[in-house]
Amino acid sequence: MDVIPLDDPTEEQIAQWHAVLAAVHAADPAGDPDPAAAYTAECLRGGDRRRWAVAEDGGLVAVAVLRLPGGPGADRPAEIDIRVHPARRRRGLGTRLLAVAAEGLRADGRTSALAQVLAGTPAVPFLESHGFVCVLTLSGLLLRMEDLPPGRVPALVAAGPPGYRLVRWRGEVPERYADALAHAKHAMADLAEYEGLPWDAVRVRETAAMVASRGDDLYTVAAVQGSAIAGFTEIVVPASAPERAAQYDTAVVPEHRGRRLGIWVKAAMLRWLAEVRPEVREIETDNAGDNAHMLAVNEELGFRRQRESREYQAAARDLPTAHRTLL
Repeated sequence: MDVIPLDDPTEEQIAQWHAVLAAVHAADPAGDPDPAAAYTAECLRGGDRRRWAVAEDGGLVAVAVLRLPGGPGADRPAEIDIRVHPARRRRGLGTRLLAVAAEGLRADGRTSALAQVLAGTPAVPFLESHGFVCVLTLSGLLLRMEDLPPGRVPALVAAGPPGYRLVRWRGEVPERYADALAHAKHAMADLAEYEGLPWDAVRVRETAAMVASRGDDLYTVAAVQGSAIAGFTEIVVPASAPERAAQYDTAVVPEHRGRRLGIWVKAAMLRWLAEVRPEVREIETDNAGDNAHMLAVNEELGFRRQRESREYQAAARDLPTAHRTLL
């Protein structure tokens, strides 16, 4: 068994990688559709990540991705995703991949790593055995557009609070709103608490560029008062599977809370998607388990709980080294 880098995977290797993801998905179901081969290929060609795999008997049996957001040497946590074919688990393959990925993040000067996994799957004890600590519990929700009661979305949009106006854009934020959007993103305290990262216009644009590099479409609706963004919501429609969109960030700035801005911008987003992307049939989102207000907003809109996932974090110094895993 060899751990091999896959910085420029071949078509055959991409197909084998996808087969591993499909097998893991079948063994650890979460109510999501089967992973799309085209989406796997898009993600593997992303430029902000490194990739490794374990090859056995002429095929890939375990895979790992190390994402380095912000570019080389950025002062941000790395993101690690490791998948082992269910038939090859409990043989140390995940640990070997973690060690190689950890060497990569340390070489880049990163001090910590994040990983998101489904609750109740073998990934949880694996991460905990290697020094990862749960920093966030997420409820996975799903909205089926066909389940929306007739008239609910128009009524919610019409009930917007006085003194605010709605703006929207596709792709990168317009220049006049870049700083205001970065300021509004600071309202997402659940992420900032453990990432410890400031949002600025550069990071806002970086997120949009990452989405565009995959061929996906980012849609943003914001509630504006004067020149300030009081609240916003983002949706990404994947190019490979546009039937199911993904909720990205939603936040309301603290001084503007209590005015139902969150449900207002979300309803406006649903109306916009119905106009320009009628092929979207479902929207999935993750909510922090302790964010009772946003959970209530989503459930009022018609989102229903599907799964629970967890965000884990570990210090780079505590992760295994490639040398130790070979002893």
